[in-house]
Amino acid sequence: MLRRTFISSTAASMAYDLSAQTFDVQKKRRVGMIGSGWYGKSDILRLVQIAPVEIVSICDVDKVMLEKAADLIASRQISKKRPRLFTDYRKMLAEKDLDLVEIATPDHWHALPMIEAARAGVDMYMQKPISLDVVEGEAMLAAARKYKRVVQIGTQRRSTPHLMEAKERYLDSGKLGNIGLVEIYCYYHMRATENPPDAKPPENLDYEMWTGPAPMRPYNPLVHPRRWRAFNEYGNGIMGDMCVHMLDMVRWMMGLGWPKSISSSGGILIDKASKANIPDTQEASFDFGNVKVIWTHRSWGAPPDPKYPWGATFYGDKATLKASVQGYDYMPLGKGESAVHKDVTYELEQYPEDKTEQDLEKHVAPAIRGHMRDLLAAIDKRSRPVADIEQGHISTASCLLANLSMKLGRTLSYDPAKMIVSNDSEATRMLRRPYRKPYIHPDPKDI
Repeated sequence: MLRRTFISSTAASMAYDLSAQTFDVQKKRRVGMIGSGWYGKSDILRLVQIAPVEIVSICDVDKVMLEKAADLIASRQISKKRPRLFTDYRKMLAEKDLDLVEIATPDHWHALPMIEAARAGVDMYMQKPISLDVVEGEAMLAAARKYKRVVQIGTQRRSTPHLMEAKERYLDSGKLGNIGLVEIYCYYHMRATENPPDAKPPENLDYEMWTGPAPMRPYNPLVHPRRWRAFNEYGNGIMGDMCVHMLDMVRWMMGLGWPKSISSSGGILIDKASKANIPDTQEASFDFGNVKVIWTHRSWGAPPDPKYPWGATFYGDKATLKASVQGYDYMPLGKGESAVHKDVTYELEQYPEDKTEQDLEKHVAPAIRGHMRDLLAAIDKRSRPVADIEQGHISTASCLLANLSMKLGRTLSYDPAKMIVSNDSEATRMLRRPYRKPYIHPDPKDI
């Protein structure tokens, strides 16, 4: 076969190196999807746009969502074939006919399918945060390494064109000077505020399987679809949903590893009427030594800067950089250099499907495509992608530890080599949440 490489024409004009985004554009890849909800479809349809993949199997415990996703995929992929439908991911993976699988389930269902896919020899694109507790993340990382799987985590800020540009121009070049503080934040009113009564699960939903290893709660309409993050039983709140993106972005842009210590405080301070049990207000401090990264979320009131309701502000002694999914602002402190503003680049003309696709975050689509290109390149080279599972684990675990710090009311220091919270046996025990029977919590020692 004549081998060719693919490079995005839009991204190729950028100043930064895109050699990692080359892949065999003629290679046919068989793809599956576990979880057919909002972002699962957004991700996998971006993959269809940039590579000749065939989505052959999809899995969901909601039969209505599953059928709708199958129809949409059939309308968009080249073959126009409808994928096979499964309601149990284990049966789908047992077919042993996939090259790549996307895992886009609620957070409490990330670990078990990921480990099973690794054992089945399948590479993965997996939504963030990677896990619901820290031990799950350690086991998932161990599985990826043991079975030599390429796993890209959906922290796609690392593949966002204008943020890649900002990293090279202002951080890598040293134009910000010494950075001692980064503020990261989210002021979206995104926490569920309703208090509907519990109800009987809809007939199309296998609620027993949906609950899986999580505690069995009475079904509530807030849970499904999409708003399961309102409950700590299934997700990690706004910290695990939004902070993980910005913390990961900062770590990538600055080359940071594990924080030395983490502290957090907050709670439900304003919206006490909702059935949601996640905090509406939270602050966290991630101490990296010479750099402090401070997170704030507040799902009520106004943002300090309406142009940056979700983003990061890097404070250097030479300049300040504000960065978000919508663009960036570079603000030098000295004279002789102008401020720079850059907006997100849309690719609506190159990919006209983006204009009409329901619920697609159009400004994020170029980043997802870049993330997919990077994944395919890593698969071809058997190398680690830009958002490798280890990086996803560090960012996820840091957010989980912030939630644990808030719960315990004290600062925590995690030792990744020993997989313990240093000098804190109670916190160490809480790194692993209880699993509902008959599900068995994965352990990195048993992988």
